[in-house]
Amino acid sequence: MVKVAFVTGADRGLGLSLTRWLLENGYRVFAGRYNDEWRFLDELKSEYVEKLQLVQLDVGSDESVKTAASFIESKTSYIDVIINNAGIIDQAKDATILEKQDFEVMKQLFNVNSLGALRITNHLVGLLLKGDTKLVVNISSEAGSIERNHRTNWYGYCMSKAALNMQSAILHKHLTSLGGQVLVFHPGWMQTYMEGFFYKQATYPPEVAADKIMNLVHDHKRFLAEEPAFIDLEGDAWPW
Repeated sequence: MVKVAFVTGADRGLGLSLTRWLLENGYRVFAGRYNDEWRFLDELKSEYVEKLQLVQLDVGSDESVKTAASFIESKTSYIDVIINNAGIIDQAKDATILEKQDFEVMKQLFNVNSLGALRITNHLVGLLLKGDTKLVVNISSEAGSIERNHRTNWYGYCMSKAALNMQSAILHKHLTSLGGQVLVFHPGWMQTYMEGFFYKQATYPPEVAADKIMNLVHDHKRFLAEEPAFIDLEGDAWPW
C-alpha cells in the first residue's frame, strides 16, 4: 500500500524540502499551502502530477483546517504520517521584561505554533489511525527546551514551542495506546526565510535538514518509548 503523508507549511523552506523528499521516496503527499504567491509547490506539482495534492491551509484558522481536512478525506482513506511543520516567529522577539511586550503577537504565536499542530492532528486523527504508520512529526525548536534555555527574551516564540512540546507529550501518551507515535524535532538553524529575510549564514540548507529528519522518521520505531522523542537532526535527545 502506498504511503500517504500530509505536510503543513509546505510553501517553501523545510516544508517544501520535506514534501520533495517524500515524493522522491514514493509517498503520496498532501501539501499544506498558505501563500499562493509562492510558486515552488506549483513547480513540484508539475513533476508529480498524480502524487502531489495541494491543500489551501492556514493552521491558525479553525475553518481553514476543517475545510482542508474535508478535502483530504475526499481524496484518501488513510494517512500514514502527519508532519506539523507550519510555524511563525515574532519579528519583535528581542524585547526583554524591561520593555513593552506585544501580547497580541504572542497570542498569534500560540495560535499558530502551538494550537495549529493540534488543530491538524485533531481533524485528521481518524485518517491517521487507518494508516499503517500512525506517526505524528512535530517540528519544534531548541527554543522550546526549558532546561537548556539561555535567553532573556523571545518570550512568545519560546513559550509557544514549549507548549507544542507539551501537546506532543500528551498526544504521544494516547497515540501509543492506539499503535501510533509522536516524534518532536529541533531542526537546527536552517538557511530559510524567517523574520522576513533569508538566513544565508545558517548551518543547514533545508534539503539537508529534510533528508536528516526523514531518515530518522524512517527509523522511528527505535525512538518508541513511554515519552515522545525530542531529538535533533543527528537523532540526539534534547531535554524538555
